[in-house]
Amino acid sequence: MATKIPAEALSTVSEMMLATLYARALESRRPDALVRDPCAEELVTRIDYDFARFQINANDQVVPCLRLLQLDRVAQTFLGAHPNGVVVHIGCGLDTRFERVCSELPDDRQVMWYDLDLPPVIDLRRKLLDETQHYRMVAASALDLAWLGVVDVHPGKSLLFIAEGVLMYFLEAEVRHLVLTLRERFPGAELAFDAAWPLTMWLYNLGFRLKHLDARLRWSLRHYDALEAWAPGIQLLDTWYLTLLQEFTSRRKGLSTLFRVFPQLGKMGAILRYRLGTKE
Repeated sequence: MATKIPAEALSTVSEMMLATLYARALESRRPDALVRDPCAEELVTRIDYDFARFQINANDQVVPCLRLLQLDRVAQTFLGAHPNGVVVHIGCGLDTRFERVCSELPDDRQVMWYDLDLPPVIDLRRKLLDETQHYRMVAASALDLAWLGVVDVHPGKSLLFIAEGVLMYFLEAEVRHLVLTLRERFPGAELAFDAAWPLTMWLYNLGFRLKHLDARLRWSLRHYDALEAWAPGIQLLDTWYLTLLQEFTSRRKGLSTLFRVFPQLGKMGAILRYRLGTKE
């Protein structure tokens, strides 16, 4: 039997990527899976970790998998419109979006994809996954903006930044600084990320405490267009409410009925796509 790869060097926040990895793997095994991710199934078998401690059930899998599915769609649409575009996945964890998205593209694609995360995360990724001509890993904190120099080597190309399950762990001042720096450095770039209301953040933090997990969310949005007030040219392009997607309705019928009666409750979490300024 092959030796499993340990994951003990991960911080509390980085450790949560193992929970989302496990959720994807469990979902992928279902006959009615929202997401097929055989790579996630394989990675779970190769990592030495007690995944059962996350206590993930079938209902827990739905939202993270729909979040992943919708951001996959955002990336696919972006690269369909910009075949030579650049994608930067901020806080990639152990996600394998490059494989899922780019496997559907023509063989002559010119996309450049960067997966960015903390050094211990990237160290683990390098033991599990390989870089290619079109795919690179960057070991850095999203808040240590020196990493911008690594990806700022594609003049004239369109950029998409994806931040999945990461910005809510930052303080608002940190998120604002990151967004405004991206706007200044890459005018016209797109940013896609998940956001939630303050009540949703409180409920998630309560769930973490009940499961004896140390992770805590710190940033939320009451109004999803709030970033437009941060600087001129920042524009909210799309809002997708995960609980209103057809896939959610098919799996969580009880909650879907509740959200039809109280539609505002269905808007407590969303995927947002912004444009950061105007391309020069």
